[in-house]
Amino acid sequence: MPAKAIDHILIVGGGTAGWLTAVHLAKHLKPNQGGPKVTLLESPNIPTVGVGEGTVPAMRDSLKYLGISETDFIRECDATFKQSIKFVDWLRSPAEGGHSYHHIFDYPMKQDIDLSPYYHLGACGNQSYVDALSVQGMMCDKGYGPKTMTHNEYEGLTSYAYHLDAAKFAAYLTKFGVEKLGISHVKGEMTTVKQAEDGTILSLSTDTVGELCADIFIDCTGFRSLLLGETLDIPFIDKSHILFADYALAAQLPYGPDDHLPCHTIATAKEAGWIWDIGLMERRGTGYVYSSHHTSHEAAEKVIRDYARVSLGDKADEISTRQIKMKVGYREKLWEKNCIAVGLSQGFVEPLEATGLLMFDATARMLAEQFPATTETIPVVADRFNQRLKLTWDKVIDFIKLHYCTSQRTDSDFWLDNCHANSIPQSLQDKLHYWQHSLPSAYDFSSRLEIFNLENYQYVLNGMEFKTDIEPLKSRYADLAKAQDDFEAIQQYNKQLEPQLIPHRDLIRRIQKYGLQTL
Repeated sequence: MPAKAIDHILIVGGGTAGWLTAVHLAKHLKPNQGGPKVTLLESPNIPTVGVGEGTVPAMRDSLKYLGISETDFIRECDATFKQSIKFVDWLRSPAEGGHSYHHIFDYPMKQDIDLSPYYHLGACGNQSYVDALSVQGMMCDKGYGPKTMTHNEYEGLTSYAYHLDAAKFAAYLTKFGVEKLGISHVKGEMTTVKQAEDGTILSLSTDTVGELCADIFIDCTGFRSLLLGETLDIPFIDKSHILFADYALAAQLPYGPDDHLPCHTIATAKEAGWIWDIGLMERRGTGYVYSSHHTSHEAAEKVIRDYARVSLGDKADEISTRQIKMKVGYREKLWEKNCIAVGLSQGFVEPLEATGLLMFDATARMLAEQFPATTETIPVVADRFNQRLKLTWDKVIDFIKLHYCTSQRTDSDFWLDNCHANSIPQSLQDKLHYWQHSLPSAYDFSSRLEIFNLENYQYVLNGMEFKTDIEPLKSRYADLAKAQDDFEAIQQYNKQLEPQLIPHRDLIRRIQKYGLQTL
């Protein structure tokens, strides 16, 4: 391809993926200051899928980097704070005794030594891993927010993310991107695609503004993948033999009379999947993620209504649900010629651990920071992008599978099938075998492209009571007395911290009314 400066980038599709991509590109490439023009073509007739209402702390970093006011974001997007995912009944079903644990966002506390081995040696008695090594589990269980009104925007007592209204977030990014970053917003339907003989996309025709030409086209058209999938015919690599959940039933629930506002996502395991429960100020975003090979759609409807009935009583029969078919996997290439896919058009796994918005945001920022200056360098950048993103997707799939294959549930074929070796990637099998005899370490996560790292695995493995035979290694850990002092210091800090904390709903109300301090 002859060298030519990249002057125009056309993003096809709005929603969260499209607008996150647009604002990251505009922030980095600066169209307002002579950089490439960034245009987003958005259909006025396609609603946001809207299952991704939870985030991880990386989103907080992105909002700060983009120059978005945290106060404005909370007010405009109905955002609340998120400090954890609480997993309920993943290890054992209620009939088998039940169980729950937190995957918090703070790293385990440590002074001079790593406390994890000493936890396994029994230095904390019957305390959970999270409660022994952090204060954040207590904060979630007691309903406290992660900061006080004396903290500046994006600062807090603990690491945190957000729950948000996905449609309002997309609308907020639209306004911010157009007014602050110079993004051109075009509303209309794509009708045809014009290609060169080698397949390179030359232009798109629309029903509102005619033909749109660009140097780079970004496909944010959802599961249909109209450019990368349909136009360029890039195959989809199906991963449903690993992650079985292929449908979601989404619902928006009112609060019951006794409901409080959790500062964490609640993920409750069921016979053929799990239910997410995300607390916004005025409603709960709820849904059942399930495998259609292990249950019927009618039975899934009953499961989510029975879940809602606990707080809503007979009003649960009145809720409306929206069925979403999910394609689990990713495209064989994420960048082909001058077309890049971001969002659902690139790939998808179930929304456990907020993987959707996490991957949208991570991909968009990586693309912006690696963006080529000329068309001549596209093939090299595209190859690197494809290699990195495919590795990232495989690592994400391993981590999500970890939640299932370490379960002890025996109440349904869904859980039993998840533990069969033929459904577990070999890369994850190798790690689990090694970790039966040695504790996980940072050396097991050497790639910077792994979105989920050592601490994430520690929280899930310990929460799921994964057994490591540490006795043969006992001689390596001779600082038991020091470790016990450190564990006691964490408990003392816990007691000192609690009087400073504000109930989550009260904190959000104060932020909405008064705003947070800015730097």
